[in-house]
Amino acid sequence: MRYRIPLSFLLVLVVGAANAHAKKAPKYKYEPMRQLTPDQADLVQRAMAREKVLIKEIQQRTPLVETYIQDTRPDSKLYEVPVDDQYMLSRVDFGKGFFDKSYSPRTVEERRRWFKGSYSAISGLTRILGLEKFTYSPTGFMQMMFIDPTSFDQQHYDFSFVRREFLGSVRTWVFDVHPNPTVKGDGRFYGRIWIEDQGGNVVRFNGTYTGSGSEDSSKYYFHFDSWRLNVQPDVWLPVAIYVEETQRVEGNRNSLGLKAQTHFWGYSLKLPTRDSENVTVKVDDAVDKSNDSQDVSPLEASRMWVEQAEGNVLDRLEEAGLIAPVTQGGYEQKILDQIAVNLIVPNNLAFTEQVHCRVLLMNTLEATTVGNTILLSKGLIDSLPNEVSIASVVAMELAHIALGHHIDTRYAFNDRLLFPDEATFQRIDMYHSAPDNVTAAKKAMEYLQNSMYKDQLPQAGLYYEQLQQRGEVLKALNTPELGDSLLKPDGSPWMSDLEHMGTAINWDDMNQMAAFPLGSWLKTDPWDDTVRMLDTKRYAPMNARDKMPFEVTPIYYRLQRFAANTPLVTAPGQTGGAPAAINEGASSTTAADDAAPAGGQPAANGAAPAQAPATAQNPH
Repeated sequence: MRYRIPLSFLLVLVVGAANAHAKKAPKYKYEPMRQLTPDQADLVQRAMAREKVLIKEIQQRTPLVETYIQDTRPDSKLYEVPVDDQYMLSRVDFGKGFFDKSYSPRTVEERRRWFKGSYSAISGLTRILGLEKFTYSPTGFMQMMFIDPTSFDQQHYDFSFVRREFLGSVRTWVFDVHPNPTVKGDGRFYGRIWIEDQGGNVVRFNGTYTGSGSEDSSKYYFHFDSWRLNVQPDVWLPVAIYVEETQRVEGNRNSLGLKAQTHFWGYSLKLPTRDSENVTVKVDDAVDKSNDSQDVSPLEASRMWVEQAEGNVLDRLEEAGLIAPVTQGGYEQKILDQIAVNLIVPNNLAFTEQVHCRVLLMNTLEATTVGNTILLSKGLIDSLPNEVSIASVVAMELAHIALGHHIDTRYAFNDRLLFPDEATFQRIDMYHSAPDNVTAAKKAMEYLQNSMYKDQLPQAGLYYEQLQQRGEVLKALNTPELGDSLLKPDGSPWMSDLEHMGTAINWDDMNQMAAFPLGSWLKTDPWDDTVRMLDTKRYAPMNARDKMPFEVTPIYYRLQRFAANTPLVTAPGQTGGAPAAINEGASSTTAADDAAPAGGQPAANGAAPAQAPATAQNPH
């Protein structure tokens, strides 16, 4: 069943009955706006017209929308710490109203049977874990991709010019915006917008929604920072939203806050480009040995059958926008595949087919195998602080492959994969059983002890210790959507032997980085779903508050205009200077009308010495 929600529906916090009869706050007036010059007024008019074009463009797309929320509590040492979390992933169709096709994770019971899945309306309010008085709708997070989808015009809004400012290499004109106080209506945008000066597109807007002149109404809406990228010529599309509410109950210093990130990708989902029987591939210096063996043995046939199931599943996942396409010389080949080789060679693992690694595009911390392909989630890779930690995860997945813990071969029949994208999580079983994980963990320790990583294993142990500590509250982050969690049901790591090798976590030791914040290493191209490394400076932590393991941080982009073969550069900003963190400033701000972008960033303050990698290059 498909539930249709009007685009005008906005995020509203639903307050408990105790607050229902609260005294209304007095009316107030917005600050007076400065009159616009003709050039400024013309740019605002162009921006209004471009917003209508954007909505029409969005209605032709069905992107994936991922929202991850962490509830936070003040902490005297770490400033604030996560105390609960929630995760949502949907394929959203904007063509006929505002509804989603939810990728709903399965319960253990559902995993044990053939579960067909169903539509899940995003209009349903989802309770924030740990908060009894507030609820929110995931629709609201998605709708922060629009300023005002129905009434963004000069009748409903007043504008005041602030300055010109570069966001990356894109020059923008900055305006403060508030609802016209003479026009009634709730859910109007109140904040600041950035309009690029060539096409008149709004590329960023920062603020909240407000009610009809009531000062107290702002507490019913989240504050957010919404970004768009130039993904194609003259096409700017929403890519990320950051939400933060650090104190929702005035005067209560112990009140819960929240931080959330919403990411959009899959704007141009297409069929995968994996080589098929109808494609001719030229390999230089190849020797034709096709006639050396005329027949296929039973063992070879069995392995080929698993390989066929593997190809079908990978194609289906790529088509659904859940794994990144393979790019020649990309991160997967340069880094992950090399780490796999570093484990395969010293352990004399004679796989029939070469082992490759792929990236799952979710933030959930998970890994699994499909045939001879290892899948690691983006969130997992982002949080891993060093090469040996990556190797520990790869080692366990290699063990699954070597031990024959392969995917169900029923997927060798392609018709079993002909189902709607939103049913992917219900239909494809890619997790391993508990006994398989136990035996794989033991075998993985053998692989690590025989490898070049054997003297660095305590560093990996520190990651699992931190994962176990934060896993007690970040349950959604550690609940896999497709594969396996790194934690057992009791919260301890499958690689518990590694955890016992690690030293105690010392928040005051600035040389000790147990785990990184989310978004520390990889970025996803919102148009074609490829992943690339962040092009950024690295900073060392200056205090315990800079570490932020597994935490949500603000999002900043150094914007670029679209150009073929130009990588998109993103940065999770304000990460406090951790080695995986990004430059603290997102944009080169200047008050001068015609200022140019800043020419560079200051040297890293106290930058941590880079660990000598075991591979040909840094693991990240």
